Amino acid sequence: MTRDQIKNSGKLIKKTCMTKNDLSEDQVKDVDKGKFIEEKPFMCYIACVYKMGQTIKGNTVNYDMMLKQVELMFPNEMKAPMKAAIEHCRPVAKKYKDVCEVSYWTAKCIYDFDPANFMFP
Repeated sequence: MTRDQIKNSGKLIKKTCMTKNDLSEDQVKDVDKGKFIEEKPFMCYIACVYKMGQTIKGNTVNYDMMLKQVELMFPNEMKAPMKAAIEHCRPVAKKYKDVCEVSYWTAKCIYDFDPANFMFP
């Protein structure tokens, strides 16, 4: 898939998770650009996206599933950098017990590690 195709495939997930967490388009539109709002509804929006993308297992992020999805869906030139970012951020899950917090800090870690290749619906 191309970057645009991945982005388009996430539109329904984005809309569903915005509604579930009572967030507006303005609040979530710039996640790709590193705009992370450190508030519970926004954190739970990220967890919702991860859940719908099947990258939450139990109460934490399933990094192995993230890696599989990168392999299946991402353009070849993005695979290695994204896998490196995910592996770099794997320890984040040990720091948080709340699924919303672990999701938020994982996404932020991945963005901070490689903003050029970070994608979020």
